[in-house]
Amino acid sequence: MFGYVRPSVERLTEEDRQRFGGAYCGLCRVLGDRYGQAARMILNYDFTFLAILLWPEEDMEALHRGCIAHPIAGRDYFPGNSALELAADESVILAWWQAQDALSDPGGGKAKYRAASLALKGAYRRARERRPVFDETVRRQLALLRELEEARCPSLDEPADAFAQLLSAAAAEAGEPVKRRVLEQMLYHLGRWIYLADAADDLADDFASGSYNPLICRFGLSEGALTEEARESLVISLDHSIRLMGAAYELWDFGVWGPTIQATVYEGLFLVGRAVLEGTFQASDMRIMGRNKEQL
Repeated sequence: MFGYVRPSVERLTEEDRQRFGGAYCGLCRVLGDRYGQAARMILNYDFTFLAILLWPEEDMEALHRGCIAHPIAGRDYFPGNSALELAADESVILAWWQAQDALSDPGGGKAKYRAASLALKGAYRRARERRPVFDETVRRQLALLRELEEARCPSLDEPADAFAQLLSAAAAEAGEPVKRRVLEQMLYHLGRWIYLADAADDLADDFASGSYNPLICRFGLSEGALTEEARESLVISLDHSIRLMGAAYELWDFGVWGPTIQATVYEGLFLVGRAVLEGTFQASDMRIMGRNKEQL
């Protein structure tokens, strides 16, 4: 995914911060255990958030061990469970198909996608066997997105819906029917928000390269920046998706993960969206909740 989904530090206690770090490091370990060390390169906050949403209702006990990134001090982490395994499997599937999609684009700059495709080839085959339904959904929805891009679709809703449907499919693994419906709504509107935030983040580059970007087509932009009117319209759309996520969240008790989910939905997404629109967001800046990655 894209690394946009991050909680806000101001809303969390130290215990909640450590718990989130345990899920993040737990996902890293599960990726390595199930798919090898190369798969750890796709670790991101978005799928850590997915794992939290799907977390089983059971007691959690963090473990502490050294790792490649922290061989001496080590880090606390949660051992593998059904949610972390699902997040790892779906991370691999989505990363693989995104690489294939990028390789089919015209133009250069494909070396990193070829490297990712090669590194994840075996991992993808194993993940596809474990999650065939999600794999088929991703393939189908990305193909639909490709058609919309080739047609230079002027709508924001159509391509955003295609990606949102992809992400909402992750909720199929939730056993409880009510929770599954709640997660379908949360993940759908999160997927829509991610797609539009990413379009805003890529706007300048897409305009310069002539690549499809729904914001350019929708608002008829003559340069690689939003007009004030377009910006206001996009903010309304982004905020609407967040509010619908919040409305769905209120229908389920997420237990100890409640504060972290609230810190993401009610503040983190707004802060990231603002940074994207201001041009200050850095996907490579691995800070979470105001902390450096080394402090996780």
